[in-house]
Amino acid sequence: MPSNRVVRVRSVDDGVAAESLRAGIAKIQADLEVTPDFPPEVESAAEAAAASPRLPELDRTDLPLVTVDPPGARDLDQALHIARDGDGYVVSYAIADVAAFVAPDDPVDREAHRRGETLYGADSKVPLHPKVLSEGAASLLPGEVRPALLWTIRLDSEGARHDVHVERARVRSTQQLTYDEVQAALDDGSAEESLVLLREVGTLREAREAVRGGVSLPLPEQDVVVEGDRWRLDFREQLPVERWNAQISLLTGFAAAALMVYARVGLLRVLPPPNPHDVQRLHRTARALGIEWPAEQLYPDFIRSLDPSVPAQAAMVNACARLLRGSGYVAFDGETPADPQHAALASEYAHVTAPLRRLGDRYAGEVCLAICADTDVPAWVHVALHDLPKTLQASAAKAHSYERAVLDLVEARVLADRVGEEFDAVVIDVDEKDLHRGVVLVHEPDVEARVVSTDRDLPLGTDVRVRLTVADVDTRTVEFTLA
Repeated sequence: MPSNRVVRVRSVDDGVAAESLRAGIAKIQADLEVTPDFPPEVESAAEAAAASPRLPELDRTDLPLVTVDPPGARDLDQALHIARDGDGYVVSYAIADVAAFVAPDDPVDREAHRRGETLYGADSKVPLHPKVLSEGAASLLPGEVRPALLWTIRLDSEGARHDVHVERARVRSTQQLTYDEVQAALDDGSAEESLVLLREVGTLREAREAVRGGVSLPLPEQDVVVEGDRWRLDFREQLPVERWNAQISLLTGFAAAALMVYARVGLLRVLPPPNPHDVQRLHRTARALGIEWPAEQLYPDFIRSLDPSVPAQAAMVNACARLLRGSGYVAFDGETPADPQHAALASEYAHVTAPLRRLGDRYAGEVCLAICADTDVPAWVHVALHDLPKTLQASAAKAHSYERAVLDLVEARVLADRVGEEFDAVVIDVDEKDLHRGVVLVHEPDVEARVVSTDRDLPLGTDVRVRLTVADVDTRTVEFTLA
């Protein structure tokens, strides 16, 4: 089953439901052969690295950087500061320097290549690097001097990038802030100037994204609330500051890609244009949900018009994520890739801002450092580039399977005591090989699950009544039958 949603645990008590959640996630980890634990030799190497990082000479601890993350986060990849620069802006963006701790082909590096990325789901995490690094010595925790890749990006008054540089530096975050705290400070007028400028720059960058024809999908988060022996799924609306903060990461990814394309060496994140059949199917889904989508309106503009706080439009946002399937990586060395664009962003783009959580970011960051310093790209980067896309695709597939399994578990548990009930739903997908099988989106609770019809073809994009026939927590299976 496709999953396009982020599922996080908002609250868990110590009742029966919490035990069930943790047991279910442990089974998922066993089934997918992933574990939060690391081999002893990897932990030992990580502890030794944490004790002796390679600190750069450049000291930029004068920058009053802050981190902005979900509450409780410990693997802090990014810290930012924004200042006025004439009638424009200068964005300072510090990214955790994993290479200051991890040497090529050491035990931590080999294990990171095996894992590829951090896996998230509910209240569990399978980290890319041991916690002594990812949540300790390499994390940009407040008050701690840390090695970082410091990006300096200059923008004009309209938010257009006109200069970029990245270098190694020592930095120190002054505060660890949550999205809620920053949004509240912006709303009541108490925010420091750097955060006020985050709103200004973020808004400008969103406007430029619209003009460019790019789209950032406002996917709703689903919070799992576990109370006693009951589970509940709630939507959480994304705060504006989360979008603005994401625009700074995107800005850095665009700058990194431009450097690498210019130098004809690097690692890009790519996405082909959407399949016209998928766009047509989404038009039918919009009609079924009662949402107007004029034929002449391009899909990026349509997506920007959606309000995920409205249930029907939240469902439409979820369905629109189908247009973003097929993303991947392309490595190049000596010539520019034939198709370097990320279609959803309408630009070349690279992942460089989350090296604690994604393997490829470390390599792309090293390429950009070399380009800006006018030095050769390190040999260990050249050696790994060719095989990195395959490694990253495999880890991304596993991450998708993990997140989908967690969502399946949660949905099965939420519906476990409602077998036999009927629900309003929309048929959002039909199996082309068997028109009696497909996928429905059920409202209240918001669940995307399999549906079968015993006596007729499923009507794609149509409102239907369905009966819940299976909600099995052990197999993480939910299935409806057309009523």
